[in-house]
Amino acid sequence: MLRGFLGGACFAALMFGLSPAGAAEPAARTTEPCGVEAACTVPSGEYRVRLPGGAKPSERIGAILYLHGYGGTAENAIRNKALVRMASDLGVALIAPQGADRSWSFPGSPQERRDDIAFVAAVLDDATRRLPIDPDKILASGFSVGGSMVWYLACNLGDRFAGFAPVAGAFWEPLPQSCPGPEPNLFHVHGTSDTVVPMAGRAIGDRARQGDVMEGWKLWETKGACAGEVPESFSLERLGLECERRARCNGKTLELCLHPGGHAFKAVWVARAWRALAALKGWRVPARIE
Repeated sequence: MLRGFLGGACFAALMFGLSPAGAAEPAARTTEPCGVEAACTVPSGEYRVRLPGGAKPSERIGAILYLHGYGGTAENAIRNKALVRMASDLGVALIAPQGADRSWSFPGSPQERRDDIAFVAAVLDDATRRLPIDPDKILASGFSVGGSMVWYLACNLGDRFAGFAPVAGAFWEPLPQSCPGPEPNLFHVHGTSDTVVPMAGRAIGDRARQGDVMEGWKLWETKGACAGEVPESFSLERLGLECERRARCNGKTLELCLHPGGHAFKAVWVARAWRALAALKGWRVPARIE
């Protein structure tokens, strides 16, 4: 079903808008002098974090860790109205790490600026130490090259996240042949008319190449118990998505959802992934807010 869908419609370059001033309630105060206005630091970098309004130090909450796209910043992400509202509606913290030189490094990326797998692990350690964040209730998401970084987090840090919701990312070449981490709960969204991170991949300069999305997806399909499962096809018309789901991957769920647009990000796609993950995990979430 999905491969037939890949013909796509016209390109809609709906780039992720970075807006100042979030619309949600102010972050709850902590004793640490960092959060929204000032960055929290770890040895290899920094991140911003926002707690939902009403968060109490005595109550652990979930979190969405969001990785910005190329050229983005953690400061803009933590103030983005759509992301702030999403996190507030779900009652979770929003964690926004800062990419070195405003990008991310992983196998095959144009530059190796730092070990970003280790950096994200350090951010998780620091955020769960500083704040009332439950380390077992964290979803990783990201857009564009941030979405690609999430694929590598799913491959290498599968035991540190409850799930992953990348948007418009993919493995880069050479594609991994295997992943050391366990099967992930993975909810990926991609536009079939995307020309920035095309479904078929593309060269970036002379030294790097984005991988084919469907070729990379085969690694997830064939990992563990997923290989023998016939995927379920379904539509999420309200969100403009056509999806395939494998739900018996050693107790984990894989979903690939496509839309006919271009290089686009919508916070509601990530919110929907959180709610799907919450249903799998038995987490309580606020009443549905769209």
